Amino acid sequence: MISKIARSLTPYTAGEQPQGGFVKLNTNENPYPPAPCVREVLHSFDAKKLRLYPDPDSKALTRAIAEFEGVAPENVFLGNGSDEVLAFAFRALFEDSVAYPDVTYSFYPVYCDLFGLTKKIIPLKDDFSIDFAPYKTTAAGGIVIANPNAPTSVAAGNDAILDLVGSVSCNVLVDEAYIDFSGQGSLARRALSYKNLLVVKTFSKSRSLAGLRCGYAVGSKELIDGLNRVKNCFNSYTLSRLTQEAALASISDSTYFDEKIKAIVATRERTAAALKKAGHTVLPSGANFLFVRHKSLGGEAVYKYLKENGVLVRYFASARTAPFVRVTVGTDADMETFLKLMR
Repeated sequence: MISKIARSLTPYTAGEQPQGGFVKLNTNENPYPPAPCVREVLHSFDAKKLRLYPDPDSKALTRAIAEFEGVAPENVFLGNGSDEVLAFAFRALFEDSVAYPDVTYSFYPVYCDLFGLTKKIIPLKDDFSIDFAPYKTTAAGGIVIANPNAPTSVAAGNDAILDLVGSVSCNVLVDEAYIDFSGQGSLARRALSYKNLLVVKTFSKSRSLAGLRCGYAVGSKELIDGLNRVKNCFNSYTLSRLTQEAALASISDSTYFDEKIKAIVATRERTAAALKKAGHTVLPSGANFLFVRHKSLGGEAVYKYLKENGVLVRYFASARTAPFVRVTVGTDADMETFLKLMR
């Protein structure tokens, strides 16, 4: 018999992962391969090393990320994808309750249930932007903001987020999974000016490494120490040897990184313009996906029609999101296939 907690949970539902046959625009993966230097690591990796445990502190990768973000290694924490980092943060940094938007990443309520945290849900504005004022007056043991938000794709300004951080005494977690596509800088470096700000990022989206699982957080030494305490009560070896080496290679190639982000943003903007011209509604996107409302059909009907015709997008059935579908930005060819079906 399983525990009462396990019986009470409603687990997170990941996007469909079909085995071929679809134009896959449903899980916000990068349409381009990782940097060539990552392929070189994979081809030259010595399998004999897999008999040994990996470095539990991922020291070489931690130093490289610290240099990239302009912080000290003691201000960086690594985990098995940003989802694991988020889970550790919910356990390590939040007390009693967590405030977050009514439309946001659907793992947040799952973590609250898993760790016994009360949910304090604050509605987005009518245009799906974040209303920061209520967070300043809501008594909460923590706040989590996805920026840009998912599934809406709408980005908030960094100054508004920092104003919130400076106005509250609880810890604020900013989930920047999609920040590289937003055109605004990360808050990672600025997090060191605040004792209560943790910024979480990932290699899954802009670095095309969703299949290797590498995420990280940047924050004050105290917050990072808290994450390490939780991690080492769970699993000391969160990143494999292969993941550490591939991620280290990826972060060394800024030229490829910048090139592919520009390509995805350009495709995103062309697709959004075409959808709007056809009469559909598209929220302003700072991510590698679009939140789209068809001019006459509901989100579920659009999702089913596209799937029947070989294109997978994501549909969220809650009241505010039901008119929309979330569409990952693929290659230009992928998006042309999608646009033809939308027409």
